[in-house]
Amino acid sequence: MTVHAAWSGADVSGRRQISVWDLAIFAASVSILLIFSEGWVFPLRGDANNTAFDKLIPLGYLPAYAAAALLMALTPVSVVRAVIRQPFLIILMLIVGLSIFWSTAPDITVRRVVAVYATTLGGVVLAARYRWAELAEIFATAFAVLVVISFIMPLAVPSIGVMHELFPGAWRGVWADKNAMGGIMSLGFAILAAAAMLNPQRAKIWWPFAALAVLLVIMSTSKTSLVTVMMALGGLMFVGLARRSPAAGVATSWLAVLGIVMVASVAIFAADLFFDLLGKDATLTGRTEIWDAAIHQIEKRPWTGYGYSAVWDDTSRWGPLPKIVKEAGWKPHHSHNTWIEQWLGLGVFGLAAWGLCFLQTMVLAVVSVFRDKGAYLALPFLLVYGLTSLTESVAVNYNDFRWVIFVALAVKLCWPDREVTT
Repeated sequence: MTVHAAWSGADVSGRRQISVWDLAIFAASVSILLIFSEGWVFPLRGDANNTAFDKLIPLGYLPAYAAAALLMALTPVSVVRAVIRQPFLIILMLIVGLSIFWSTAPDITVRRVVAVYATTLGGVVLAARYRWAELAEIFATAFAVLVVISFIMPLAVPSIGVMHELFPGAWRGVWADKNAMGGIMSLGFAILAAAAMLNPQRAKIWWPFAALAVLLVIMSTSKTSLVTVMMALGGLMFVGLARRSPAAGVATSWLAVLGIVMVASVAIFAADLFFDLLGKDATLTGRTEIWDAAIHQIEKRPWTGYGYSAVWDDTSRWGPLPKIVKEAGWKPHHSHNTWIEQWLGLGVFGLAAWGLCFLQTMVLAVVSVFRDKGAYLALPFLLVYGLTSLTESVAVNYNDFRWVIFVALAVKLCWPDREVTT
């Protein structure tokens, strides 16, 4: 069996026999994503939220931490050279660590800082080690596994894979609710389709999995996720058309700007129609109430925030959570908005660091459309990720593979294929 000399990080100018070492490195890379997908957590806890495994679940992430450390040990120079080109990511991580000193729950923040550093390292090492086509297939392999499992669970174990009380009949795969699966599979479609575009010799493998990811979104009945799938498809089409020629690039860019303006106009001037398309009410299923309550707490500590990950698990009476719960009328597990989340936990400077990191990454992704085939992977994912960030807390999350992928893309956009070495 011959394969492209990719997953070992060797020179890709030729083909050679795959080795056991190549398979081990490939498996370690994919395992980082699979473990951080948390597709194994809900089946352990179940709807009853069984706490018997709570002490064991943190141990389940340790293999991912070890795999990231191993990959870094294999290419330490490349990892350092790659990450220093993302200064805003470095600044953001420094603020996360420093927030221990002003956290309202320093014991929680210390543990979570270690976890988010390990999670972030997972994204950095993947970006430093792999070229665009290889990176896409690492991501795609993880999503293909999740696609298969998400079909098996509803069919073989419907008590886990299908919702019964809220939204009965909606598929949720191996996650706690249908929206979680829908959101993950919309990202999966973007990744799997990009893998097909970047690896045409294996497109017959990746396109069917991309189609299955869309089918899972449909089975989840999540309208928002279906909209994000269409956005990802639009991003892929934009990249494909823009890269055909300079003239096509200009024309496609103008059409994209026009489309964005039209969607924004509908959202602003026909809000009811926009919410109906998303299947949401004017409060975005109670999210605006959380935002108002969180912002009121931010106003009390706008510069520093309350410390990384210190708000939602702090059970003390004097923390901000009881006030948020009282004002919102229910207990959320996060702020349901990435931008508010950073301000709440890390203050103005943390919010600014995240904003600049995201802006830099988006600008580089747009520029890559006209310079680098990696745009097939970066731009559609970032469009979906950016939209999701408005209604979910998806950035600077510990043990979260969405953050791993974002970090990998943010670093990779600064680390051209020609500089990948092992």
